[in-house]
Amino acid sequence: MVKRWWPLAALLVVAACAKAPPLVVPPAPPPVLLTPAPMPAGGRPGMAIPARLSDGSWATPNRNLTPAGAVWHLRSALNVAALACRGTQEATMVAEYNALLTRQKTAFASAQTALERETQAGGGDWRDRYDDQATRLYNFFAQDFARDGFCAAAAQVLADAQTVAPDALPAFATDRLARLERPFTDFFTAYERWRSGVLVAPTEATHTPPRLTVDVSTLG
Repeated sequence: MVKRWWPLAALLVVAACAKAPPLVVPPAPPPVLLTPAPMPAGGRPGMAIPARLSDGSWATPNRNLTPAGAVWHLRSALNVAALACRGTQEATMVAEYNALLTRQKTAFASAQTALERETQAGGGDWRDRYDDQATRLYNFFAQDFARDGFCAAAAQVLADAQTVAPDALPAFATDRLARLERPFTDFFTAYERWRSGVLVAPTEATHTPPRLTVDVSTLG
């Protein structure tokens, strides 16, 4: 008896001749075009910024503070915010700042006394040195190029400060002072990149290229 294999063979031929589905080939990524870092908002050519230190940080008035120094610098920063920040949160910030002064009156007075003693320990005309440091501190936080970010940070710090106990104020001040300073140091970093002509890639593509479809049945 002869076995009949032809139906199976015919099916295999038909399957082999069937048109293969199109192969979707992703397009080659576009070349990355590097451009100079932009000047940050609020910047201007030739403006002076603090020196960059060996550890990568900036030489601001808020470095190497004792707990008393951190508390007093926090008060000074929030004082600037209460005077300079405007907008929908202005009234709330002023009210919360005044409430903070009342609630932490003893802690702030102790911090000021301790900071004065620290300055006296340096010898010389400590009062002039103390006043110069205070002026530099207020001028630092009053810089307008970081005003929006500073005011937003100050509003949050004032809200958080409403429930801080006096004995926890030094630790709170050290942590939140860094947040209040960050809008300024972020600006310094961005300005340095612009001034140095650092090349950067665009953060996002302006368009999505179409997908390329290739019909493999037309290929030899």
